[in-house]
Amino acid sequence: MRGTNGSEDREIKLARVFNAPREAVFRAWTDPDQVAQWWGPDGFSTVTESMDVRPGGVWRFVMHGPDGVEYSNVVVFQDIAPPDRLAYIHGGAPDDPHAFEVNVAFKPAGAGTRVTMVMRFPTRECRDLVIKEHGALEGGNQTLARLATCLEKGACRDPKQQRTTEKEEP
Repeated sequence: MRGTNGSEDREIKLARVFNAPREAVFRAWTDPDQVAQWWGPDGFSTVTESMDVRPGGVWRFVMHGPDGVEYSNVVVFQDIAPPDRLAYIHGGAPDDPHAFEVNVAFKPAGAGTRVTMVMRFPTRECRDLVIKEHGALEGGNQTLARLATCLEKGACRDPKQQRTTEKEEP
């Protein structure tokens, strides 16, 4: 991926190890109830309008900033291989000329999971703009930290497993 097509100057790469199995981490990325618990930088909330996790499927969501600004987002899934990888195009609208490619890899890391997220922008200038104007590096790291907290506190769990567990307890 990196280094093979000369696109490094158009990329943002984030990585983090999570103390959770790949299946749980992958599910946290593809279950709208779980995504609502962690997606976005500190102070943001995310409301999913629709999520169709399959190649060609679309995820429409709105991120609500701490300043009250709403950011509409559209993701079109390109490749899905649970629990190994997700690939999608992310933009503000279906025809967004500044939309960017995202590849997320979920690899075993001991008892946990290493997530590597590579965002590839149409141009270096576009990448630099989202870093400078939107704080993409800091925001991306905050988002992954929120996912880690969600997984550690158990907020990111399969709702079916939660219901089963709740029923079993006296």
